[in-house]
Amino acid sequence: MAGGNRGKRPLVADRRYSSGGGQGPRKPRTPKTPAPRRARPRRQHGLILGGILFLWRMIWAVLWRVTVVAALIYGGIVFYLYQQLPDVNALLDGRARGSVTLLDRNAKVFAWRGETFGGQITAETVSPYLLHAIVATEDKRFYRHFGVSPRGIASAISINVSEGRGAFEGNGGSTITQQVAKLLCLGVEYDATQWKSEAAYESDCRSGGMWRKIKEVPFAMAMEAKYSKAEILTIYLNRAYLGAGARGFEAAAQRYFGKSAANVTPAEAAMLAGLLKAPSTYAPTANIQRARDRANVVIGLMEEQGYLTAAEAEDARANPAELSQAARQKSGGFFADWVMETTPDYLARDTTEDVIIETTLDQKMQAQVEDSLKWVFENKVKAGSKAQAAIVVMSADGAVRAMVGGRDLPQAGDFNRATQALRQTGSAFKPFIYAVAMDLGYSPMDYVDDSPYTIYVPGSGDYTPKNYDSKFKGMITLTQALAESRNIPAVKIQELVGRDLVKKVATDFGVATNLADGPALALGASESTLIDMTGAYAGILNGGSSVTPYGLVSLKLQGEAEPLFGQGGGIGERVISETAAHALTYMMTQVIEAGTGTRARLSDREAAGKTGTTNSARDAWFVGFTADYVVGVWLGYDDNTPLTGVTGGGLPAEIWHEVMVRINKDLPATPLQTEIPVSRYTGAGAEASSDNVPYYDDPSAPVYDGGATGEPYPPAGTKLGPVPADDMAERILNEVLGNN
Repeated sequence: MAGGNRGKRPLVADRRYSSGGGQGPRKPRTPKTPAPRRARPRRQHGLILGGILFLWRMIWAVLWRVTVVAALIYGGIVFYLYQQLPDVNALLDGRARGSVTLLDRNAKVFAWRGETFGGQITAETVSPYLLHAIVATEDKRFYRHFGVSPRGIASAISINVSEGRGAFEGNGGSTITQQVAKLLCLGVEYDATQWKSEAAYESDCRSGGMWRKIKEVPFAMAMEAKYSKAEILTIYLNRAYLGAGARGFEAAAQRYFGKSAANVTPAEAAMLAGLLKAPSTYAPTANIQRARDRANVVIGLMEEQGYLTAAEAEDARANPAELSQAARQKSGGFFADWVMETTPDYLARDTTEDVIIETTLDQKMQAQVEDSLKWVFENKVKAGSKAQAAIVVMSADGAVRAMVGGRDLPQAGDFNRATQALRQTGSAFKPFIYAVAMDLGYSPMDYVDDSPYTIYVPGSGDYTPKNYDSKFKGMITLTQALAESRNIPAVKIQELVGRDLVKKVATDFGVATNLADGPALALGASESTLIDMTGAYAGILNGGSSVTPYGLVSLKLQGEAEPLFGQGGGIGERVISETAAHALTYMMTQVIEAGTGTRARLSDREAAGKTGTTNSARDAWFVGFTADYVVGVWLGYDDNTPLTGVTGGGLPAEIWHEVMVRINKDLPATPLQTEIPVSRYTGAGAEASSDNVPYYDDPSAPVYDGGATGEPYPPAGTKLGPVPADDMAERILNEVLGNN
């Protein structure tokens, strides 16, 4: 058996045990127990670090959850705003009011009022130069951000702090998208029940500060999600305010350069983009050099950012933008204000439509009038004078051709001394007294006694008028009395014809402001505006019919052919007879030829007019006309300070002369219509001349001395022929009462 196992390997089971001589199975080894490790000493700061780590884990657990919630809320806000945003086209014209464009008599634009919107323009149709100028100036990273530029905000904060301002005061670091959000008032529309005024609403929309910035961010991001970059720029191009009432770049390009924003040059584009920083400050109509300096900064930015080559930038600097003729003239501002005042509010100041008004203004004449006033003050008035002046030029039918409401170029809404200043008229009122006399049958050749005179006024006592020179001329013609502006004869004639009748004629001619009740009415104690006085004299020129001064010819809505209404004034009812008007015109020619108005005399044509100086020389007037135009001039101080050494026959007459010379330069000399009718009371008149004056054979009749001013008629030594004044008064009274 032993031999049977020879040569064979041991069984596997056998190998699991000890091999000692093939003995029995091996005992498994008992594993050794490892020596216990020595505990490391705990560090002293381990507890602190563990606490910090624990606290951080707690903060992080809260923070990421809050962040997720905030992100969801913020995303919800952005999504809500996104849903609320309308179509782009609904956002392009954001004006609360419409515009008024005023055209002169030749249909050329001379002024704008309200907020002008020149029409829609897009990022695709606007001049590339203008588009690039805006991006280079306002937001050079516009195409790379999603509505907000953290870098821009950080830079703005740094600048503000370094300059001693609050972090969000001054530079805001706003992107173009954020600016559009502000222009849209963050989607809040004007509600009259919520805001005190549109101005308060606009102020809130334009407000700054950190809270405002925070609210702008989601709105800007919603816009970036809703609109393309081109659409955002389109909204900006149409809604940005650019000064002088221009809303949008199309309106501004039309206003300043007379062309579309699609056609502006690099220099013009730079000037327009420069307005965004401060429209009123950099408006070229306010200061062209300041606007050009700002434009040069924009040109530099365009060159730096690669929008202009060096050659293009240099050319833009060498050939700066020029204002259009309409923008450069700055004429007709007072006239435009007056037209707006005489137009219904709902179609002028409060219009929600775009309105076109055709007017009577002559821009060439307006410039001539302004030059005349400037020349007189530069050459005839001492430097530094604060005296003010006003001028009105109109045709015989009341159409106003030019207007100056003060010496300074006006801002819209400035006080207009031609239409708003009520001033005493002085002797400029006297023609209305003689108008009544002529209409009742007096002749310019009738006589009046210029001698001391006292009249009792119930409730006031005796009234004794005095002449300006404190002298008396005795028996003089009515023509001389008016020519020399004698006060006593004016009061006498007024009392003869009746104050009520004088008031009626003056009122019918348009001088209708609180006429005085007493005899001082004759001396211009009442107040009137220059435009009303000029209109009243136009009634004398046109043959005795009243006129309503007007500047508006027609008003229509933009794009409409038919006007909503037409001419706002013109010739009205007859006030005095044509014969009386022509007789008065003759008398007024003598004011200029031989009376107080000789400084107004024109060398090439007939003219008629009247001087006026009030008590203490607080007001000085000259109003007169040629066959073509009536011109009124007023001079005085706004605070009623007396003028020094000035009367109506002085500076006002010289201003009137300068105006008339310029505006009549290219017109043929047309004679005035004058006549000397036969007096129904004395028979004096028609055949009267310097060589033939009717007189009595009574050797005791007084003898005319020729007058202090060399009155050309009748000749010195002529015996005076009219009946005594008392008899004349009785005849006139009987005529008025219808007695035989």
